[in-house]
Amino acid sequence: MQFLAHFSPFCADNNLYMTKNIAIFASGSGSNAENIARYFQENDTVKIKLIVANKSDAYVLERARNLGIPSVVFLKKEWDKADNILAVLKENDIDFIVLAGFLLRIPEAILHAYPNKIINIHPALLPKYGGKGMYGDNVHKAVVAAGETESGITIHYVNEEYDKGEMIAQFTCEVTPADTYETVAAKVHALEYEHFPRVIKEVLNTESQKH
Repeated sequence: MQFLAHFSPFCADNNLYMTKNIAIFASGSGSNAENIARYFQENDTVKIKLIVANKSDAYVLERARNLGIPSVVFLKKEWDKADNILAVLKENDIDFIVLAGFLLRIPEAILHAYPNKIINIHPALLPKYGGKGMYGDNVHKAVVAAGETESGITIHYVNEEYDKGEMIAQFTCEVTPADTYETVAAKVHALEYEHFPRVIKEVLNTESQKH
C-alpha cells in the first residue's frame, strides 16, 4: 500500500462535515459503481446522488435502478460539448465526481468546473500501462505479456491527459508465472472493491477539513 497525495489514510470520521453529493461516471457493467454506492449507503455525509453513463445499454444503469439511484445517459456528441452534462451536475448539486470504469476523456469544461474534484481508478501501477486504450483486459494482458511480478491499482486525480493526474494511492498484488490475464484481473478487481470506496472517503474527509 502506498499513499501518494497529501492526506492521511487515518482521518477520523466527523459527522459535522457537510454532505458531499457524488456523481459516479461509468461506461459498462458498473460493479465498482455498485460497490461504492453500497459502501456509502449508511453514510450521513456522503450521498451517491447520480450515476452518469455514456452508453444507453450499459449494465450500470440497471444497477442504479436496483439501488434507487437516479441515472442519466449522455451520448458521445453531448460529451464533446458538455453543456448539458454540466447543467445536470449543477441541478443535482454535485460536489465531486468519481470515475468507475469510465472510458471517455473528460471534457475540459467539466475539468474546469470541478478542479481537483474528479478521481479515477486505473487497473495497473501507473505510470506503467496507462494512456489511451489501456483499460480493462488490455491492461492485464499487457502486464502478463511483459512478465511483470506485480500489478495493482492506482487511484488518481483526473486532468487533461489519460492517466496523468496526481496519484493519490496505489495498492499492489503479486503476479506469478502461472497467472493468466484473467487471474490477474481477478486480483486487481479484489483490490478495487476493497480500497476504492475507502480512499474516496478519505479524499472527501480531507476536502471537508479544508473548509
